[in-house]
Amino acid sequence: MKKVKWIVLSFFLFMGIFTVNVLASEQDNDQGIDEKHGLPRVVYGDALSESQQEEVRRLLGVTDRNTVQEYTVTAADLVEYIGGDSSSNMYSSAKITRKNDGHGIVVQIVTDDNITQVTNDMYANAMLTAGVENADVKVVSPVRVSGHSALTGIYKAFNVDGESLDQDRMEVANEELELATDLAELEDVDQESVTELLTQIKQKIAEQNPVSREEVEQIVREQLDNLNIELSPADIERLANLFDKMRSINIDFSQVSNQLQDIAKSIQNKLDEITGDTGFWEAVKSFFKSMIDGIRNLFS
Repeated sequence: MKKVKWIVLSFFLFMGIFTVNVLASEQDNDQGIDEKHGLPRVVYGDALSESQQEEVRRLLGVTDRNTVQEYTVTAADLVEYIGGDSSSNMYSSAKITRKNDGHGIVVQIVTDDNITQVTNDMYANAMLTAGVENADVKVVSPVRVSGHSALTGIYKAFNVDGESLDQDRMEVANEELELATDLAELEDVDQESVTELLTQIKQKIAEQNPVSREEVEQIVREQLDNLNIELSPADIERLANLFDKMRSINIDFSQVSNQLQDIAKSIQNKLDEITGDTGFWEAVKSFFKSMIDGIRNLFS
């Protein structure tokens, strides 16, 4: 009987430890308003109905509208920032939270099933090209869309209250996103391979600092060979033209490369936070070992 009581007591002690850890984690995440960087900015696609906007707020965790700055991205913004189609419907939306230097860019697509063509890394790559740094970004859509309009919404969030991104960089970043999604639609190329290709080209450009289009194209062809990716001459031409345009507007590719590495580290750190609390999980392991030993002793 004493052994049974011990097992029951141990169980409740374990549940108490677990509850305290969860509550502490929740309290740590609730840090109030960031007075240094300002309120997070939420940008809604203007094609959303009122009920869809409410759904977007729910998905983005906006429970109090006074704790965010809200904007609407329209087809007119699409035209202004990237020279897009004025008849476009804008559904995909985003929440942008500014972070300290060195944080990098961390992108989370909240509704994976509804953003059909653009991946987290594609957004991050394009944002870095546009000049966006150090932010947490959540992308969401209540309906199935390609995801391209979310990038325009992100641009808008960085072009308010006296801030502005460089027009040329925004346009070339949008070209990068369009090319990335086009290449990912090819039969023998997947999204991960496209992202790896774009990242490696940027890193090599940062290392070699090409001074002509011919040198840029050579880097493109070398990275295609390294990754065993076969593209048509037309697609190779598009890649070379894109990266030569980046070179011509003096984007700091070494900074882009560093930020891409920061993104990978940031994602890994978040995974480590979830699974890497060694002391907690050792306590869990020890508890269950003790409980199993106790049960065995009951029948010994």
